[in-house]
Amino acid sequence: MDAQQAVDEQYMREALTLAAQARGRTSPNPMVGSVVVKDGQVVGRGYHVKAGLRHGEVAALEDAGPHAQGATLYVNLEPCCHYGRTPPCTKTVIAQGIRRVVAAVCDPNPLVSGKGMEELRRAGVEVKVGVLEEEAAHLNEMYFKYITTKRPFVLLKVAASLDGKIATVTGESRWITNERSRELVHQLRDEVDAVMVGINTVLRDDPLLTTRLPGGAGRDPIRIVVDSHLRTPPTAQMFMSSSSACTIIATTSQAPDERRAQLEARGARVLVVEGAGPRVPLSALMDQLGSLQITSLLLEGGGELHEAALRADIVDKVMFFLAPKLLGGRDAPPAIGGQGVAQLAQAVTLERVRVQMLDDDLLVEGYVRRR
Repeated sequence: MDAQQAVDEQYMREALTLAAQARGRTSPNPMVGSVVVKDGQVVGRGYHVKAGLRHGEVAALEDAGPHAQGATLYVNLEPCCHYGRTPPCTKTVIAQGIRRVVAAVCDPNPLVSGKGMEELRRAGVEVKVGVLEEEAAHLNEMYFKYITTKRPFVLLKVAASLDGKIATVTGESRWITNERSRELVHQLRDEVDAVMVGINTVLRDDPLLTTRLPGGAGRDPIRIVVDSHLRTPPTAQMFMSSSSACTIIATTSQAPDERRAQLEARGARVLVVEGAGPRVPLSALMDQLGSLQITSLLLEGGGELHEAALRADIVDKVMFFLAPKLLGGRDAPPAIGGQGVAQLAQAVTLERVRVQMLDDDLLVEGYVRRR
């Protein structure tokens, strides 16, 4: 690695760190951090705080002020070149006299992809792309999935015993995993747009589906219940909580109109998802959620919903929290239900697998390998 590459990586890491400060707050926009460097000194820093506010590049340039003239701008994502809620960042970069722009990765948004860097290049700005590209793509993996498919990034989370059970034969499930694992799950809820469960989970556990981090911190995600026949009780805890997060009930045309009226009276939004079978078609549901600008989804359903989601090929990433407990029982609910696969070649396989210990719990996470 030459000296300039080392310097570029140093400042790009700072831009990535800045961007990550807004994790869970910028949807449907990406997380963007930026650093302005002149004569070997950082003269400006900034990041995109939330959608509708100034972008990371603009924040850093405003922080730099007149020092931006002739400086280098580091940013973890290609500057935008189109009008959205805010003006194009490329215009500001050029107007402030930036000499060089270093971006980690191009923006996959068709409105931007490559066009932002080309506009800067035509204006005489030196550009470089690909510094810490893998880290940058991972940081914004949920945005990348959404912007290219118009569907949310789906993270399947399972909390199970070592033998793959999510409850005892009597239905007891609180708590299989330890406190540290549960806190990480609440951190995930804070970072995604929505959390989704099936009707069986609602009837069995009556969950709040809120974010409960130490000190009362955290933002509640949108709550989504997959409920083909609208059996969700109007008295469910999710309707009783003081949370400002909305509740969406995904159902089918078979659901009774009177039940729909009852749930809507409780403040729920009922989405009728058309499909050929008696169940909510999850692939079509993802299209509808994407149209609502839901870019990320934490799936915390029971074994049947987990299996249906994997079969529908909507899952992008899996996080399996395993407790050092053996529950046993052929009738104890498994982490993945359904009929299962007939052949090993049909198994869902994970790649880029990472394993870590959370005190005495084991977390296995990986990405679903597409066939």
